[in-house]
Amino acid sequence: MQMPLHKAPQKRQVTAIIIILLSWEAGGGTIKYSVLEERDSGSLVANLAKDLGLGLGELAARGARILSKGNQQHLQLEQKSGNLLLKEKLDREELCGDTDPCVLHFQVLLRNPLQFIQGELQLQDVNDHAPEFLEQEILLKIPESSHPGTAFPLKIAQDLDVGSNTVQSYTISTNAHFHLITRDHSDGRKHPELVLDKALDREEQPELRLTLTALDGGSPPRTGTSRVLIVVLDINDNAPEFDQLLYEVQVSENSPIGSLVITVSAKDLDAGAHGEISYSFFQSSNQGIQVFEINSFTGEIRLKRMLDFEEIQSYSMEIEASDGGGLSGKCTVAIEVMDVNDNAPELITSLLTSEIPENTPDTVVAVFEISDPDSGDNGKTMCFIQDHLPFLLKLTLENFYTLVTEGALDRERQTEYNITITVTDLGTPRLKTQHNITVLVSDVNDNAPAFTQTSYTLFIRENNSPALHMGSVSATDTDAGANAQVTYSLLQPQDPSLPLHSLVSINADNGHLFALRALDFEALQALEFLVGATDRGAPALSSQALVRVQVLDANDNAPFVLYPLQNGSAPCTELVPRAAEPGYLVSKVVAVDGDSGQNAWLSYQLLKATEPGLFGVWAHNGEVRTARLLSERDAAKHRLLLLVKDNGEPPLSASVTLHVLLVDGFSQAYLPLPEAAAGAAAQSDPLTVYLVIALASVSSLFLFSVLAFIAVRLCRRGRAGLVGGCSVPEGHFPGHLVDVSGTGTLSQSYQYEVCLKGGSGTSEFKFLNPFVPYLTPQGTTEEVEESVTSRNNFVFN
Repeated sequence: MQMPLHKAPQKRQVTAIIIILLSWEAGGGTIKYSVLEERDSGSLVANLAKDLGLGLGELAARGARILSKGNQQHLQLEQKSGNLLLKEKLDREELCGDTDPCVLHFQVLLRNPLQFIQGELQLQDVNDHAPEFLEQEILLKIPESSHPGTAFPLKIAQDLDVGSNTVQSYTISTNAHFHLITRDHSDGRKHPELVLDKALDREEQPELRLTLTALDGGSPPRTGTSRVLIVVLDINDNAPEFDQLLYEVQVSENSPIGSLVITVSAKDLDAGAHGEISYSFFQSSNQGIQVFEINSFTGEIRLKRMLDFEEIQSYSMEIEASDGGGLSGKCTVAIEVMDVNDNAPELITSLLTSEIPENTPDTVVAVFEISDPDSGDNGKTMCFIQDHLPFLLKLTLENFYTLVTEGALDRERQTEYNITITVTDLGTPRLKTQHNITVLVSDVNDNAPAFTQTSYTLFIRENNSPALHMGSVSATDTDAGANAQVTYSLLQPQDPSLPLHSLVSINADNGHLFALRALDFEALQALEFLVGATDRGAPALSSQALVRVQVLDANDNAPFVLYPLQNGSAPCTELVPRAAEPGYLVSKVVAVDGDSGQNAWLSYQLLKATEPGLFGVWAHNGEVRTARLLSERDAAKHRLLLLVKDNGEPPLSASVTLHVLLVDGFSQAYLPLPEAAAGAAAQSDPLTVYLVIALASVSSLFLFSVLAFIAVRLCRRGRAGLVGGCSVPEGHFPGHLVDVSGTGTLSQSYQYEVCLKGGSGTSEFKFLNPFVPYLTPQGTTEEVEESVTSRNNFVFN
């Protein structure tokens, strides 16, 4: 649809109406629009969304863009409305010169999915230029002998407009000798010719002054004028004649200034002043006059400015040879500019994505256009990138390339790529252009945190202070940003019944593990639990590691003496016959230690004795033995102070007192009465009291049996013997104790022997020493697992 133009006389402001000519070429898929030049910026060209059959907002959703050759944007697109607008006021003469029609090519790029649509914008001419003569005065010399009907060509006027808006006719001012006709030249331009109507008479009128007017086809038409000075000459029989009516020459565009292009030559058969020839440009464009110059005497045409094939490929000029008599001849010089590969290819980026997410294949990184203004092989191009890159170059449209990813990228393998796009032409020598693109790979949370170890073993000594730092776990995540930020947490323990969260805590940010309270080796030797590491990506990924905490024993329990009893009970007296040999076993100190390892290794030593050197104690098993033979001079009663010490750091110890009575047999009772023992036991702790009562009952029964047995023996042999012994408590003892050879730790049964010598016979008294429950320093009493009953055996040999 075409709308009429509004006329605005006396000004160049023409309110152009956009002519929308949307047409799809058969199989070409090209949209075409037409608009008048000199329209204001922002003028509507068409609704592109409607013409492409897209819905409202779909252009924006698909990332539509307008691309123009050489990155010269003449159009702009409103994403929301889909309207195609002029970005700036367009001047057809500036953009296309005298080329008609003036077509500006553009492309519509739809990014998602990728699609190219070719477009053409035809810029229609408005009559905004008036005809203009290059010379304000045209000199024309005509012999007075010229006959009526002779035609004299005049110089044409230039008009930058095209079509009907350029020069269409010429007129000459009214006179008595000439009229003007307009002829069509082979190049399509209008040429004026002055035709003689009436013979001239130099003596009557030596010169005439006329006004030449050029009119274009605009409405209203624009005009340009030039003065014509006609000088009437005397008779000149011969006009100059050129050797050739058409001179053709090729000139390389890189020819230096001052280079000889061609020499034209004309001859005149006249003699004298009428035979002298001068050369000049008769018909030539502004470009021709600016680039070339002619020697008026020799006819040499030389360059006065560098040629540019990409700007103008050819020139056509008319040369005039004039003699001194006013006659002239004309020829045409056609100059063809030869292309030289003097332009490197150009790369213009239309779309560039500097950052792309990993794990996303077939992603468009860049869209760019390649051009080379040279011709032939000099203008043919080829494009490539480096090898071994995960990218591909695709030729989308003529001279348009798309750079896409060949497959999914991995940021953890490479975070960025430097891509060099190299464009080279096929000229000689080949010229190339390189364009560098840096593509960053953005992170996707595709890697779970990884612990530096699959399992951790931590050691902590018991009785630790609360909130003690036990150690750390560490996990790393090869992702970036929030995807690599790791949070630590406690997971379920190996033992579901273990109150993990009341024992251990973890710093969620750095993986430091802390003991929330003091640990007791005797109650808990080790604990195992899982630690989780979770990143902050979406979705979050996690991993886990096993943590083993080994509680180390501290020397926090002093040795506890099980035998002899020291809890306020009557002191136990060991009976030793004076006839005992050196090394005779007097007694054995039995002690336990609630610690473990070397902290529970016990050693024994004799601190003090009534008579030093008489008794000794074995350091490893606590056995008290005689060190030498006993004699009558040795005192009967002895008191030994023994020390039990563990192997901890620092060592802890306990002491025990042992009473030893030297006897010559078993004729005297040195043991305290059961009532006294029971009274002393009553002052001790309740458990001891119960043990003493039980032991007293058993002992009474046992003593009665022994007395009965002795009475029978006395009747038979007529001998009597006294039996003495120690009060032995009975009770329940820990069943988990095992025999540790040489350490003094009590086994489940321990037999102690007292040998009594009297007369010629020897008797042995054997009884079982019981365990006493061990009370831990924390005040808890270990569960008694096994009950042991004391037995006394009295054997006579």
